[in-house]
Amino acid sequence: MAGRFYELDLSPSFMEELRETLAEMVEPVRIDVFVGPNCETCEDTVRLIRAFEEAAPEVRGRKLVEVRVFDKSNPDHASEFARQGIERVPSVTLIDGYIRYTGIPAGEEVRGLVETILRISEGDSGLEEETKRVLASLRKRVYIETIVTPSCPYCPYAVLLANMLAYESWKQGAKAVISDTVEAYENPDIADKYAVMSVPAIALNGKMAFVGVPYEEDFIDYIVAAAEGRLDELVLKDFGDATSL
Repeated sequence: MAGRFYELDLSPSFMEELRETLAEMVEPVRIDVFVGPNCETCEDTVRLIRAFEEAAPEVRGRKLVEVRVFDKSNPDHASEFARQGIERVPSVTLIDGYIRYTGIPAGEEVRGLVETILRISEGDSGLEEETKRVLASLRKRVYIETIVTPSCPYCPYAVLLANMLAYESWKQGAKAVISDTVEAYENPDIADKYAVMSVPAIALNGKMAFVGVPYEEDFIDYIVAAAEGRLDELVLKDFGDATSL
């Protein structure tokens, strides 16, 4: 299955480019990888995330990307699966699971993951001040699912925006937003649940909200509606920049 929908590029040229990009890191970023038995993409997921650790700069003898691996078959790791709410493998998480990838973040998704790491390391979400203000006021949980495929060139933009909404909420202490990037081919039941025909497709609290890459102001409006239980009042928005499954 793995070779049919993504190509894992850990070539010398990729690693050199990754080193040059991650050289901009300021503070350490921890990445957790959750794996388990009978998982076709788990080994590649660990290899990919370990490559980030290897390519990251080192400050005072410490790598600025720290990787932890948790195995579902290890009873000692069960508490971390439960703490971060991880049920599927492979999963990759940042900031204690408030940003997560369900399925391998390979192909085009590497770009969004790199930028997510950089922004967390720099402590800057890049969001508008009004968006930050609204996120600080949220109290009820909003669960973002961004359905993607590794070959979709638009998906990383949607994922990065969703990730930064979760990061900003976490950073301000509200911790009301979870951003979950769901790889469609590894999780076809989730894609089928939302009748996804094109990606990126974004669901909020279990209701499809966007197809394509949303504008920040639309995204935050829909997040507020999701937090307030008003999503049924809004219409599905199609922004056009999407790739067919």
